[in-house]
Amino acid sequence: MLKTVEGIYRQGKIQLVELPLDIQDDTHVIVTFMVPKLIDLISLSVDEDQTADLRARLQTFVEDWERPEMDVYDDYDTAKLQI
Repeated sequence: MLKTVEGIYRQGKIQLVELPLDIQDDTHVIVTFMVPKLIDLISLSVDEDQTADLRARLQTFVEDWERPEMDVYDDYDTAKLQI
């Protein structure tokens, strides 16, 4: 059985965002590090003023986007296939 739980790597330790209730102590785990993909805006001809403007306009969506039910859009294509 596989179970996925989000966590953060900090100072050599993994801190879980949520504790899995159905997993016993001493259960073996595999840890995968998700390195964030950085976008080079300069190579796309986007300057600092344009970036600040875009951030300000997108800020209005943050509260809605962070809602738990929006997680389905993280992998929308897979979710759509399951319907």
